[in-house]
Amino acid sequence: MKERTIKAPKLPIISVAIGLAIVIFITTICVLTLVGQHQRKTSVGRRKAHHTDPLFTQSLLLGRLLKGPTVLEAPETSLSDVFISVKTSSKFHKSRLAVVLATWFQQARTSTYFFTDTWDEETAEAAGDRLLPTSCANDHSRQALCCKMQAELDTFLQSDKSWFCHFDDDQYVNVAALEAKLRQFDSSSDWYLGKPSIGRPLDILDRESPEVEKRVSFWFATGGAGFCLSRALTEKMRGLASGGKFTELGDKMRLPDDVTMGYVVEALAKVPMTKVEEFHSHLEPLRLVSDLHNQISFSYSTYGDTGDRNIVNVSGFSEDEDPTRFRSLHCHLNPHLSMCQRLR
Repeated sequence: MKERTIKAPKLPIISVAIGLAIVIFITTICVLTLVGQHQRKTSVGRRKAHHTDPLFTQSLLLGRLLKGPTVLEAPETSLSDVFISVKTSSKFHKSRLAVVLATWFQQARTSTYFFTDTWDEETAEAAGDRLLPTSCANDHSRQALCCKMQAELDTFLQSDKSWFCHFDDDQYVNVAALEAKLRQFDSSSDWYLGKPSIGRPLDILDRESPEVEKRVSFWFATGGAGFCLSRALTEKMRGLASGGKFTELGDKMRLPDDVTMGYVVEALAKVPMTKVEEFHSHLEPLRLVSDLHNQISFSYSTYGDTGDRNIVNVSGFSEDEDPTRFRSLHCHLNPHLSMCQRLR
């Protein structure tokens, strides 16, 4: 008997075409999904860089951020949202203020204002229109300090800035680090950023309270290290401290300017201070400060008993040329600047 060969029935051509179309469609969807996920991962955190000084984007800090292991670029916004106020006095224009004007001020010219007691044509020319004389005394009394802080706060409240940052005339401000730190906080929320100089909250008699012998405890950020207040917080403080009320409170409580600020913020506005370790004052051993690129503020002083200098440990110019170390620090952070050429 002849064997019969059983042949499989042929599928209609249209069915084969539909099957192939389905396979191609599913494959395409999978490929597009994988590509989309990859693009989203690689685009996280990418921001367009802007800064008031084009050369500043070449600094070591920004270079390190751009070359880091994560995708992170320079800040999208400049210092246009930051109001930097510096308290000074006419007797320090040619000493303390001169080195500030020659260094970090050059990177924050449009954001920085100097509150002083006497007009000085030479200093005013170097500072542009940023030297603001007040009617405050030219001494270091509690009243004079509160008077200038009042002027700083009121001037900020009249501006459209998002952050109010106060510093003294014996401080170097690392503009890039300050900008980077403020990007971590929302100015539309209440923020009091600073660093205390004491190990526990200050406990004093509350002279504002009608209750006899009532005490109040609060933290305050030392003005010698600098501090920043968000726009939302200063608006909350407007009715408490603007238009002369800050000076009145300082006088009634018998407190200096930075302590009065802590009292207004923590005791009256009920906003706690957020400690920022990157602020540094002359009240700490500055030689121990490291990782200079990420620190916000620096200072200097002389130990009274020994005459030794409390300064940042940074190489550069000689101590005779640069006793504050601010010029050397400025070149350490910005080696591309022309003033730093001979240090290369």
